[in-house]
Amino acid sequence: MKKKTVFVGISGGVDSAVSAALLKEQGYVVIGVFIRTWHPDFLECNEEEERLDAMRVAAHLDIPFLTFDLSDVYKKEVADYMISEYKAGKTPNPDVMCNKEVKFGAFLKKAISMGADYVATGHYAQNFFMKNSGKKASLMFFSQSGRGSGPRGTEDLIKNIEGTFLFKGVDTSKDQSYFLWTLKQNQLNRILFPIGHLKKTEVRKFAKKFNLPVAEKKDSQGICFLGAVDLKDFLKHYIKEKKGKVLNQDGEEIGYHDGVVFHTLGERHGFVITKKGSKDGAYYVIDKDLKKNILYVSQDKNFQRSALKSSKRADLKNLEIFYFKIKDINWISEIPKEDKDYTAQIRYHGEFLDCKIKYEKSDITQIIFKKPVLVASGQSCVIYDKDICLGGGVVL
Repeated sequence: MKKKTVFVGISGGVDSAVSAALLKEQGYVVIGVFIRTWHPDFLECNEEEERLDAMRVAAHLDIPFLTFDLSDVYKKEVADYMISEYKAGKTPNPDVMCNKEVKFGAFLKKAISMGADYVATGHYAQNFFMKNSGKKASLMFFSQSGRGSGPRGTEDLIKNIEGTFLFKGVDTSKDQSYFLWTLKQNQLNRILFPIGHLKKTEVRKFAKKFNLPVAEKKDSQGICFLGAVDLKDFLKHYIKEKKGKVLNQDGEEIGYHDGVVFHTLGERHGFVITKKGSKDGAYYVIDKDLKKNILYVSQDKNFQRSALKSSKRADLKNLEIFYFKIKDINWISEIPKEDKDYTAQIRYHGEFLDCKIKYEKSDITQIIFKKPVLVASGQSCVIYDKDICLGGGVVL
């Protein structure tokens, strides 16, 4: 039988290096690929250093090494999108767009055109193929070698449904399924997540076992591919600063900011408080008025709608609410039912909140919660059925 070919995205980090090593050990024909992306002139770029690390990994594993220049795609679909959304006062997620348009868009398409059976990345996520044959349903391990059983109890959870399912990574502190909600069946069937069943500590052990040159390298942080960038500093090169007022929940002016577009709901940094309240503690952004360039803050991060009665601003509407609507919806493996309980995650590493789904016209769906939530327009809302990532949408 002909061996399957996998193009592995090797970033220069530990996770992708171990992914490549595991796949080679399992008998795949592995091709290492470094993805070159766009970087602004004003930003210190360590891309070539990362590429050299990726080359060292490929050389150590004795696998072919390629470089895909996807800078145009990244600039248009990730960077430009992020900037335009912030200009509109929204809070986009660039990592979601990077996975959609770059890693599992342009990279996947190019790899397949060059003969790849699969692409693989170092994401902490899992995918399983559910096959129904007569009365018996079987859940096949898809993320590492295509064989084996899936998570316990999931056979009953998704019986009578056939297709590939996206699951959370085993390491809950590293799980990246939140960033993958835009994946479709034809993509998920071509993707391998070799380390999704491992904890980070185990990945580090494998890196040492394989004697990888990046075994001791620290994890990268920050925006997808751009790295540890101060987001506000990045945006200020494209969006003009505009000083405005900071008001408390009673409508009293207590400080100033450099532009509401640079702030998102729930954050507590980046604005200046000149008039302290009666108690010590941080102030949280609870609303923003884009037209008037006003930022509203409160020391109560659990500010409730009932408190609005004492507010001088009657149209505060983006505070903690029990429901919101999403658009640009994608369901990966099955369409959620309106009469079933699910959980939603509205920010990476955020709490999994109990919710229900209510469908409205066309591409709009309402997400209903049991307790108030603070959410910003543009954020990704991802829906889960236990450990299965069903998909999600963008908050209106």
